[in-house]
Amino acid sequence: MRDSSIKSVCVFCGASEGKYPVFRTAAEDLGRQLAENDIRLVFGGGNVGMMGAVADAVLANCGEAIGVIPEFLCDRELAHKGLTELHIVDSMHTRKRMMFELSDAFIALPGGLGTLEEVFEMITWRRLDQHVKPIILISTDDYWEPFDSLVRNVVENGFAHTNALAHFCSVADPSTAIDRLVKQ
Repeated sequence: MRDSSIKSVCVFCGASEGKYPVFRTAAEDLGRQLAENDIRLVFGGGNVGMMGAVADAVLANCGEAIGVIPEFLCDRELAHKGLTELHIVDSMHTRKRMMFELSDAFIALPGGLGTLEEVFEMITWRRLDQHVKPIILISTDDYWEPFDSLVRNVVENGFAHTNALAHFCSVADPSTAIDRLVKQ
């Protein structure tokens, strides 16, 4: 049994699979490793895209998966019916707050605008001393490099303190992300 304070990780990722198979492969690998390390998955509750891939991998490896989805997205993102727990909430704000409260850390896989918004919000909350939970971006195929560059540009132009860069880290693959969490 591992010795870590990280028991539950919120994974932000796309409701689509993206253009390249490497993204889905990373989601499946992350899901498998979460389950193997007895780390509970908290995610957006969808059964499609990257969300569905990571949840299915967790469940296929006897892990726990908790989904949080707003009622209006149940049909669009096809709420995952096979989860350990599925919370249907009234709004996106409630969804993010519940995922935050259920998690000890955050991992972001490649995703779209919603994923970007979730990552920025968690970094902002950390900057405002609302939490000290780890935030890790899995930069499959250098996906998060433009994000890292954007944050550096914001800092260099004086719109954020230099410590903004210390509030998150980017890693190349799920194994490195899990290693960082297990050592917490």
